[in-house]
Amino acid sequence: MAEITLAESSNGRTASSSRPLYRSKTTGIVPSAFDSEKLPPTLVTIRSFLRVANQIENESPRAAYLCRFHAFEQAHEKDRNSSGRGVRQFKTLLLQRLEQDEELTIGMREEESDTKELKSLYDRYNELHQDLIDSDSATREQLSGIISVLYKVYTRLTPGYGEKPELYVPYNILPLDPGGAQQAIMQLPEIKAAAEAVRNTRGLPIEENDLNLESFDLLDWLQHWFGFQKGNVANQREHLILLLANIHIRQIPKPTSMSKLDERAVNELTKNLFKNYKIWCKFLGRKSNIWMPSMKQTMQQHKILYIGLCLLIWGEASNLRFMPECLCYIFHRMAYELYGVLSGAVSMETGENVRPACGGGPESFLNNVVTPIYRVIYEEAQKNKNGTADHSKWRNYDDLNEFFWSTDCFQLGWPLRLDHDFFRVASSDGYHAQATTDEDHGRKWLGKTNFVEIRSFWNLFRSFDRMWTFFILGLQVIIIMAWHNIGSLFELFDAVIIDDIMSIFVTSALLKLIQASLDIAFTWKVRNTMSYFQILRYVLKLVAAAIWTIILPVYYARSRRNSTCSTKSFTNGNGEWCLSSYMVAVAIYLSSNVIGMVLFFVPALSSYIETSNCRLCTILSWWAQPQLYVGRGIQERQLSFFKYTLFWGLLLLSKFSFSYYFEIRPLVEPTKQIMKMSVSKYEWHELFPKVKSNYGAIVAVWAPIILVYFMDTQIWYAVYCTIFGGVSGIFHRLGEIRTMGMLRSRFQSLPAAFNVCLIPPSLKKEYKKNVGSIFWQKFHKVSENDKNGVAKFAQVWNQIINSFRSEDLISNREMDLMTIPLSSELSKGLIRWPVFLLATKFSTALDMARDFVGKEEHLCRKIKKDYYMYCAVMECYESLKNILGVLVVGDLEKRIIAEIIYEIETSINKSSLLADFKMSELPALHSKCIELANILLENERSHHDKVIKLLQDIFEVVTKDIMTHGSRILDLISCPESPEGDAVTFFRQHEPELFASRDSNHFLPMTVQLKQQIRRLLLLLTVKETAMDIPKNLEARRRISFFATSLFMNMPSAPKVRNMLSFSVLTPYYMEEVNFSKEELHSDKDWVPIIFYMQTLYPDEWKNFLERMGCENWEDDVIGKTEELRNWASFRGQTLSRTVRGMMYYRKALKLQAFLEMAGDKNIFEDYNDTEGAHDKKKSQLSLSAQVDAIADMKFTYVLSCQMYGAQKSSGDPRGQDILELMIKYPSLRVAYIEEKEEVGDKPQKIYSSILVKAMNELDQEIYRIKLPGPPNIGEGKPENQNHAIIFTRGDALQTIDMNQDNYMEEALKIRNVLQEFLRHQGEHPPAIVGLREHIFTGSVSSLAGFMSYQETSFVTIGQRLLANPLRVRFHYGHPDLFDRVFHLTRGGISKASKTINLSEDVFAGFSSTLRRGYITYHEYMQVGKGRDVGLNQISKFEAKVANGNSEQTLSRDIYRLGHRFDFFRMLSCYFTTVGFYFNSLMSVIGIYVFLYGQLYLILSGLENALLREAGMRKIKSLETVLASQSFIQLGLLTGLPMVMEIGLEKGFRTALSEFIFMQLQLAAIFFTFSLGTKSHYYGRTILHGGAKYRHTGRKFVVFHASFTENYRLYSRSHFVKGLELMLLLIVYSSFRQSYEYSMKYALATYSIWFMVATWLFAPFFFNPSGFEWQKVVEDWKDWNKWIQNQGGIGVHQDKSWESWWNDEQAHLKHSGLIARIVETLLSLRFFIYQYGLVYHLDISQESKNFLVYVLSWLVIGSIFLLLKVLDKGRRRLSRNHHLLFRIFKALIFLSVLAIIITLFIICKLSMIDLFICWLAFLPTVWGLLSIAQAVRPKIENFGVWDSVQVLAQAYDYGMGLALFAPLAALAWLPFVSDFQTRFLFNPAFNRRLQIHPILAGRNKNKQS
Repeated sequence: MAEITLAESSNGRTASSSRPLYRSKTTGIVPSAFDSEKLPPTLVTIRSFLRVANQIENESPRAAYLCRFHAFEQAHEKDRNSSGRGVRQFKTLLLQRLEQDEELTIGMREEESDTKELKSLYDRYNELHQDLIDSDSATREQLSGIISVLYKVYTRLTPGYGEKPELYVPYNILPLDPGGAQQAIMQLPEIKAAAEAVRNTRGLPIEENDLNLESFDLLDWLQHWFGFQKGNVANQREHLILLLANIHIRQIPKPTSMSKLDERAVNELTKNLFKNYKIWCKFLGRKSNIWMPSMKQTMQQHKILYIGLCLLIWGEASNLRFMPECLCYIFHRMAYELYGVLSGAVSMETGENVRPACGGGPESFLNNVVTPIYRVIYEEAQKNKNGTADHSKWRNYDDLNEFFWSTDCFQLGWPLRLDHDFFRVASSDGYHAQATTDEDHGRKWLGKTNFVEIRSFWNLFRSFDRMWTFFILGLQVIIIMAWHNIGSLFELFDAVIIDDIMSIFVTSALLKLIQASLDIAFTWKVRNTMSYFQILRYVLKLVAAAIWTIILPVYYARSRRNSTCSTKSFTNGNGEWCLSSYMVAVAIYLSSNVIGMVLFFVPALSSYIETSNCRLCTILSWWAQPQLYVGRGIQERQLSFFKYTLFWGLLLLSKFSFSYYFEIRPLVEPTKQIMKMSVSKYEWHELFPKVKSNYGAIVAVWAPIILVYFMDTQIWYAVYCTIFGGVSGIFHRLGEIRTMGMLRSRFQSLPAAFNVCLIPPSLKKEYKKNVGSIFWQKFHKVSENDKNGVAKFAQVWNQIINSFRSEDLISNREMDLMTIPLSSELSKGLIRWPVFLLATKFSTALDMARDFVGKEEHLCRKIKKDYYMYCAVMECYESLKNILGVLVVGDLEKRIIAEIIYEIETSINKSSLLADFKMSELPALHSKCIELANILLENERSHHDKVIKLLQDIFEVVTKDIMTHGSRILDLISCPESPEGDAVTFFRQHEPELFASRDSNHFLPMTVQLKQQIRRLLLLLTVKETAMDIPKNLEARRRISFFATSLFMNMPSAPKVRNMLSFSVLTPYYMEEVNFSKEELHSDKDWVPIIFYMQTLYPDEWKNFLERMGCENWEDDVIGKTEELRNWASFRGQTLSRTVRGMMYYRKALKLQAFLEMAGDKNIFEDYNDTEGAHDKKKSQLSLSAQVDAIADMKFTYVLSCQMYGAQKSSGDPRGQDILELMIKYPSLRVAYIEEKEEVGDKPQKIYSSILVKAMNELDQEIYRIKLPGPPNIGEGKPENQNHAIIFTRGDALQTIDMNQDNYMEEALKIRNVLQEFLRHQGEHPPAIVGLREHIFTGSVSSLAGFMSYQETSFVTIGQRLLANPLRVRFHYGHPDLFDRVFHLTRGGISKASKTINLSEDVFAGFSSTLRRGYITYHEYMQVGKGRDVGLNQISKFEAKVANGNSEQTLSRDIYRLGHRFDFFRMLSCYFTTVGFYFNSLMSVIGIYVFLYGQLYLILSGLENALLREAGMRKIKSLETVLASQSFIQLGLLTGLPMVMEIGLEKGFRTALSEFIFMQLQLAAIFFTFSLGTKSHYYGRTILHGGAKYRHTGRKFVVFHASFTENYRLYSRSHFVKGLELMLLLIVYSSFRQSYEYSMKYALATYSIWFMVATWLFAPFFFNPSGFEWQKVVEDWKDWNKWIQNQGGIGVHQDKSWESWWNDEQAHLKHSGLIARIVETLLSLRFFIYQYGLVYHLDISQESKNFLVYVLSWLVIGSIFLLLKVLDKGRRRLSRNHHLLFRIFKALIFLSVLAIIITLFIICKLSMIDLFICWLAFLPTVWGLLSIAQAVRPKIENFGVWDSVQVLAQAYDYGMGLALFAPLAALAWLPFVSDFQTRFLFNPAFNRRLQIHPILAGRNKNKQS
């Protein structure tokens, strides 16, 4: 056999440069490799042949040629006509290569024929495979892949050779093929037991034509009967085995036999997997089709069959996975068939054994079950028109799934009846489209199910009607109280007041009528799918509400008018007890709420009634709520109920007290006076002069206060969130260790806390996790439980420090200072603390001893008082003893050293150390020891003599200078017979000298352990830094502090890795950055080079990186280290590689923890890295390393859902190669992607498949392929991406991680503890989602990034803490939450995907879990990193997306159901923490408008002047209250309060106060006020008009300059227009307010609004880097003019043309409904108020109040429009051919206008101020006309007026841009403004001693060059 050697690995990882794994030595010219990766989508199946050809090219070029020839044949058979995309080109290239190799390779053939050549190579590889059968799995997999391909090619050449099974089957985690039985993971007893149970097919009915019965298992059996795909079966086989194995190993008590699957494991999985199915059957009144046999021996087998059937259905369901009850229906039908097959039932129709209706071929389930339902989903989604169509015109996932909530679903039959109305899809043009084909004749579109998403603000009232009713009635009560001037609660019992308060029931009846009417209006379009009883309920609700709306007002009026028995007196004239008819009516009216009140206070009873099938319970729940599948039984425990009731009770008490005393009561007396006044003279034409009581003034005064009343609860929520969240954080022990000084003081207790939290407790002792035991665990000695506990802590601590070093957070020196040395002494509980704790301690002790005068006991007590000082002294002494013991080997020298040590220890025991030794001479010994340690570390033979001299010097210093009786040592050792000799004589008598002989010293070689000990001794002797200075990196300090703090927090005890819950991590990826390329790092096309930016931003980490690379200057040592540079930069950006590195820390942590549990005592005390490396070299499957890897594989899986990976790889996209690099770097990483290929045939069609790949031989290898029914991305992108890959995840839990997140080694160590939370039952339900906190790692980039970081941090910490407990309304917010995987895979997945409505897809997972009785927790002892947007434009896009998402949530059925199903206080929590926050933000902005327009009305009408003059009032006090509340919100304090509290908890309140002050100095108030505008604009606009969409923000660090044009495009309509409108209002208010009003009062009343105006107009430029540099301003002006003048059109992007942008900006109006257009038009009418009010204040009007004045003003506007139109026509007709005539024409018009104005000045008394007022009047009027024109665009677009509208709009935008640009240019002209801006914008960078100016300057320099 030819010699076969290991091939050299290629440096590059591209397919074209791949090398064979094994090759033989050949001579001659070897052809180059052929690219096997860039294949057409239709030919991917031939990739394996091309890859093997490249691998064997060097060994056998002819065999490689034959493989490529076979690949060409396969390609030709698949597409003979080359009709597929790219097929013709590929076949041409491959054919050319074959022609080239034909003659070249035939001469290099070693055998006489091709078949013998191939057979010889095949035999060699097969023999080698048998020799390496026990080697590592990677080698075996590669060999098997080659053998399999060679066998296929060989059998093609020799057809009669026969068929042979494949030696290797690609696998994911478990090698289930026969060759993998020896792998370590397959040797685990739990895996063996689960695999054996799955292979148990005894007793199953098997047809005669079944093949491969030897490898036939339960899933193969299901595949045969039901027609599942082969890839799906293989995937779910591994999934099922792992699930069973992990549950089996966790059973307590342990099974008697681990090799047999425990029945409890099967029962547990059955219970969890079928819980939703059984609830569904109960809800629909059907019996479960899971039938168990009577024989106990086969019961387990049948249970596994039902489990396997469920998993196979789920694994192949594709988009149907979002419809859990649809899957329940499918399983229900197929389980019945399964039971029929198992029982041998006979069909009544055919008389034969029952066969599954959809069985048959390998894809029959996909074709007959999944595809028909998928087509309905797909076609309905197409009607969405990319989110622009009305929700009522198409069915989303929820609508289709909720069809299966009724028994009507059983009409679908089995097999599915495709003629059912469910499969009818109406056209997108109408709600009920007519049938267009014979097949559709007689069928109708079912329409929406149970709910219709309608765009209306009424959704807020409908969803939270109880809250609005409560607040409205509360407002009525406090108005009545204020009207009667009640000062105390006792006055409420006055009969007159009670009589007035009783009117609230009339209001309540009216509100219920509104609610009932809304219910009918909003559910009208689902009437066809509603049951009769649902319709009856809505009708009865409306009738009852209407009746009460009539009865209560009538009886109330009668009781107020004349009644012998009223509330004023409960007795009649005869003194008899009586009740008024109104009171009786009220009693009857309230009787319906009695049951509700009882159920409110007894949640358990309410839950029972909702979930019970009892007839009485059904009737009660039917009237209270519509009978739905979800939302039943979601009440909390009594304790939780009490806690959030207390929270809201205190909050509402505060809110109503404040509202009464500071909002409502101050208004009552002025209102009474206004109502009594009579105003007859107005300053304009009053349209309603006969209206009395001045109602207009009252509305103007009260409207802002009413708005504040409804939204100030949000302010009180922020206050109480701060208080309760802070108290909760203190009890959770947050911030206990927040500085390195605190860490130093508590470090001694870390090993004990570590053992409690992270070391599994022994079986003999269980730790109680109650409040009383927490302190016992933390403060008592726990190291006694495990003698190796300290060693384990040291191992883990060192790995954490090593991870810091690998991430370049610390230097090599800092790593040495922070590492804990490992030795056998750790088994005794003795620990050598890190040097950074002992730094300076030894030198301090030395100084103390040198200068000490007194008793030795005092010196010892003084040293021992500082524990670390005592440890430093003892360690230095012991280390020096040990080093000398190893270094000195001569007998005489050893005797001398031993005698000195004996003298020292004897003196210590006798307390005579100060008498026997001279402490003043210790510094000399100190310096000699330092010299010795330095020389020993260099470890060079040339230093041998220096070592001898230093040893002699040390000996002399000790014996002559330090020891008072040193001569005794010389006498006793050297000359016992002549002890009189002195030291000099002693040395002369001994030849050679002491320590100088060759046998006295053992200098070389030096062991690693000894070298480490010497280095540590040197550090102890020399280091001067204190613990507070190490580490220097701020991020390293933060992480260490948090990890130490978390060890003292309450977390579950960690189980053994073998017994922990298994979990997966899933990261969706689309087209973001994977790794920065070399070109990107150095490119300065759009910005300074990324590498330059990173070096400037992270200077200390860059320095550490150079040290790690062994470079002093990167430019000089760059060769061969490009990849390291790319990784270093990528790990500091928001890249996929950073996320993958962080998540793979989980595997590293699990391996470390498994090692600590499995390793023996010897390995525990050795360095983990050395031990792991030694085990890796053994290559045995029985080695400790292999076993640790096996356990890690069983417990952790990481899947990247890179849906575009296949396309990226085929197109040569570098990101595809980067993803492959990640798989190669992390072998356990898996990538799932969507393959789209065109199937060639009579009718070409696209085939979609989900594929899972892994890295193999530096290439990707396909593991599973599952065909899909169609394109999977038909809804929102991210959830669809997650959904296709979720089938490849494993385990009990699933963590969803976005690709802008990170993880840390020290946090990954706590994952076992977090997973234990799923086993903690809080009441009735275990957690469905376990929430974790986040750390925002982008906060240091700029001030803006810091603001965003603090805002996000407060939300993800104190906010989430409060939501989880006590409020119990925490959902899922896209954070690193862990899902109960089995719970969610049976309940619709981990997100929702319907287009537009589920834009914020993550939160809907929380909604769904809560509605389905899931319990959501939140824990802060573990954190995950997350990146956030850092530029204002990025942040604004993100907040716009979130606001859009919240507006869609407002319309959603989930919010409606939560609002109705929650109890009252939990409903309040839900509202104010979700959509209520955004609605209140909108209300706060509307409140400002209402106040200013109210003031505008009072001033322009003259009403204020008249009232003040008549009443003598100067100001209405209540207005100041309004403005105070508005200012409170605008200044960002709403966000700031929880933020300050959280910073105070974690960093100290002094730090929190200082940082808050610095934030305000950095203009944080401007940022938060600007953010308020973003939220309110996009929330309100989306609810009204739609237009919600995903907004890509980008993930790079953004501090570059944004052009003026870009800022204008982003903020024109959301901020600039509104800011200018408010400014106009303020100008009018300032100009026409009474001259006798104090300016100070005006300033106090309007300062906050002026601040908002300035913020909304100029914040984008304040926060724009280089925004005030003159050069940038000039460039922006040129770009702005170019943009505003460019013509738009098809294909012209909005950043190139104003016209394109303007059309895109108004796109949402094109799809608005009629009501939305009417509302928009009505809102635009406000702009006409200016003109109506101001024209009567013109001097030219001569105080006339006639309506004709207003009419004439419109004539003026019309004249101006006509004049402009004439000029435009003249320009078009005359400017080109008659230019002179056109100029004369313009001059005549100008002179005519000038003459008219002069005439008006002379005759009509027109003044200059009139021109200014006209400008104020006409400017908003024209804008109002433009707004109306845009709202009704479809009606007027085809008329000629639209061109004029567009020209006018362009003029307005140009004018607004000019108004904004002028101040910028003026400020840019000042030299200091730009420096000031850079200072406040990048202040965090200045604090960290960074230099931003080089970045900005570098950009300018690069652009100039």
